Amino acid sequence: MSKSSVPQKIAQTTRLYRKLHTWAAVPLFVCMFLIGTTGLLLGWKKQAGILPKTAQGTELKSQQWISLDSIQKIAKVYVVEELNLPDRIDRIDVRPQKGIAKIVFVEHFTELQIDCSTGKILSVNTRTSDIIEKIHDGSLLDFWMESDGEAAKLTYTSIVSLGLILLSFSGFWLWYNPIRIRRMKRSDSR
Repeated sequence: MSKSSVPQKIAQTTRLYRKLHTWAAVPLFVCMFLIGTTGLLLGWKKQAGILPKTAQGTELKSQQWISLDSIQKIAKVYVVEELNLPDRIDRIDVRPQKGIAKIVFVEHFTELQIDCSTGKILSVNTRTSDIIEKIHDGSLLDFWMESDGEAAKLTYTSIVSLGLILLSFSGFWLWYNPIRIRRMKRSDSR
């Protein structure tokens, strides 16, 4: 291969990378925009007020607290009778330094904060940060379809991740190959 054909070969390869880059970038644009936007919101969730503030319980000594079973019953009764929502609990997050328990549900994004010593409901909020997180990782589709697995999440993250790897690789060569060609042309002209 002659010296003059090397820049032509690099230019030809660069055109291939440009096509590949374009064909990958166009369909992935929406996904990358969603991931970028939701990632920014999740990073700033406390400062942006997306995460509900944690209430303060009346007693910090855990010996004075009611049982987790009682807290669970209080949450289930409240969510069914007052909010008319399903009562399946996803998790109970106990905050000993605040004397409260946060209850999060499986089928909706409601969070109850209950005083661990009195059983009083201190706060009822929508967990917007959980919605944003589900959009971010693609599991919102699994949530809507009420699937037990994570098929939509795994498909979404795999496609977007592989697409980003491809875009990074092709983007590098789109940036670097013109530099290589200019260097070769300068060295040939000397």
